Amino acid sequence: MRIVKHGGHRLFEQDRETADYVGEMLKDLEENRMDAVRKYSTRFDEWDPPSFELAEHEIETAIAQLSQQAIEDTDYCQANVREFAKAQLATLLPLETEIRPGVILGHKHIPVNRVGSYIPGGRYPMFGSAQMSIIPAKVAGVKTVVACTPPVKGQGYYPATINAMAKAGADRIFVLGGVPAMALMAFGLEDVEPVDVLCGAGNKYVAEAKRQLFGRCGIDILAGPTEILVIADDDADAALVACDLLGQAEHDPDSGVCLICLSEDFAESTIAEVEKQLEHLPTRDVASVSWANNGIVYVAESAEEAVALSDEYAPEHLELHVGDTDYFFAKLTNYGSLFIGEETTVAYGDKSIGTNHILPTSRAARYTGGVWVGKFLKTCTYQRMTAAASREIAAVTERQCNLENMLAHAVTARVRIERYGDQ
Repeated sequence: MRIVKHGGHRLFEQDRETADYVGEMLKDLEENRMDAVRKYSTRFDEWDPPSFELAEHEIETAIAQLSQQAIEDTDYCQANVREFAKAQLATLLPLETEIRPGVILGHKHIPVNRVGSYIPGGRYPMFGSAQMSIIPAKVAGVKTVVACTPPVKGQGYYPATINAMAKAGADRIFVLGGVPAMALMAFGLEDVEPVDVLCGAGNKYVAEAKRQLFGRCGIDILAGPTEILVIADDDADAALVACDLLGQAEHDPDSGVCLICLSEDFAESTIAEVEKQLEHLPTRDVASVSWANNGIVYVAESAEEAVALSDEYAPEHLELHVGDTDYFFAKLTNYGSLFIGEETTVAYGDKSIGTNHILPTSRAARYTGGVWVGKFLKTCTYQRMTAAASREIAAVTERQCNLENMLAHAVTARVRIERYGDQ
């Protein structure tokens, strides 16, 4: 393996200054509730409306500002996300099995009651995030989804985001951003009931708020700067690979951008293409920083080594620009979402194809996948028994409890031996 270009791809680590700042905000928000919400919303977003929640007529007004094409395109994207979520749900079957005579064990999938969905704004109004968190929750059977999105500073909502939130199925929509939005949903401020799960991406303050709120409620994942890794062989199109690398680099100056190829010639060709395309890229001010600081190019000696390098990086998005896609599909284990072949690209997953774009970053793909319908379901076990089976299990249980000196536990088994001994 050779490193042709090495950037300083930074892992998402806890920033003590940010943690302390967010902790103080959350304490203030919990104690002072909507007064604190208004204070921070005014300070950060110049936004202090009579109500942060949009009424039905305000939602209709927002949607009316959009072109028919914009509405139809969002409907198209959401239909794909909904169909895939339904297909995922269909794989999650209840279970009941009799493991020995009279001992019946099972599980069922129970949706959480309330979800808080955060749809980010900031540099880009990423209204596509609405369907990625709201739709899987509603398909899972969640009764109430409260959705928050930050205002356009001093101006109010972004119409396309409101349309996406409403069409995805949000039950309540708030124009409120950052840590105050997290607090509103997690603490249950004003007349909002506390949510069971917080979901959605955001800036470092939103991510830190989720970290600190975990335990009080569930969260989807902690997400840092976005990442792309491309594995390309010598038959790949260097210009297309470069295009896809820059497609993610525009997200954020801290975006992770990595290429693993099988020859130095291809590596150099792709690097040249990236530099060439950057000259004309409208978002080069961001993408060039990401590429310069975080861009990594490896030359692997074999397909096997390419797999090992990729799994070590464990990218959020992984594209395969190779002839033998089956080999890599079978061997790769650490990624958030896999894009197989040059015909697909990360932007499809981000916007329209139907898979989810809320994915693990910063090597979290080693131990978790992204958001899906199962994130909003609790898999809960149950058991039932006949009297005869209870008598049999009780004898073993009593002996095990006595070995552990858990004598009250042992008594619960003993009384059943006595109760069902004659049956």
